[in-house]
Amino acid sequence: MNLGGDGQHDDIRRHGVEAFLRLFNNDYDAAMDAIRQYSLRSTDLRAEPNTPVVISVQHVSRAYKRGATRVTALDDVSLDIHEGEIIALTGASGSGKSTLLQILGCVDRPSAGSVVMDGRDVTRLHDAALSRLRRAKIGFVFQSFYLQPFLRLVDNVAVPAMFTRKSVHDIDASVKELVARVGLEDRIDHLPKELSGGQIQRAAIARALINNPDIIIADEPTGNLDSRSSQSVVDLLKDIRDKLGTTIIIATHDGAIAAQADRVIRLKDGVIV
Repeated sequence: MNLGGDGQHDDIRRHGVEAFLRLFNNDYDAAMDAIRQYSLRSTDLRAEPNTPVVISVQHVSRAYKRGATRVTALDDVSLDIHEGEIIALTGASGSGKSTLLQILGCVDRPSAGSVVMDGRDVTRLHDAALSRLRRAKIGFVFQSFYLQPFLRLVDNVAVPAMFTRKSVHDIDASVKELVARVGLEDRIDHLPKELSGGQIQRAAIARALINNPDIIIADEPTGNLDSRSSQSVVDLLKDIRDKLGTTIIIATHDGAIAAQADRVIRLKDGVIV
């Protein structure tokens, strides 16, 4: 395929995977193949080398024992994630993306290698220090939402802040601000069963933001939603990044969602491809 010269090449550099996706009529696999063919690896597109690195992963491997078998989920993975980036982790089931997401979120520890955050190798921190780091720095959004069914929206959003030293007054003010930010101010006293799937996921994003995290980790956040609700959630995450400077890392199977990220990190058999 003719990419149209330097002008189009520059356009791809500026706009990343989305530009390639347009060229290939929204065929995500064909676009990614073209990126690799023309040595414009997805891990290089729209990178921001002049912005601070918030997470540096160096030579990380993760192996599990499954009975008598040793399974390698990640094999010598290295990458830097910059402040304010939206990163999409993609790959088939078993590729290692969920394991990498858990390590980036300080939920799991690698078998080898280092993960540096705030100038510290978090793989060397004890469990209590890791818990404090997660609470202060990272917000989590999951595919299955995990809202408490017996709590109103206002209380669900407040839950992570209850483990901090914030006053009740400050928590209430933050909840009201965040619920308005995600467009749910008219649902603040509703139970989860009274909300749509898209509204529940918006509530989960508000909950993830309650402690003002620098990083949001989102594991298949649109997996249970229809296409319209999925796009609404992605638009919200992009707005949060643009207005708050939050770094957002999304694991997704959805090529259309991945194409809207600043960078796509594709994994296969535990390695970045």
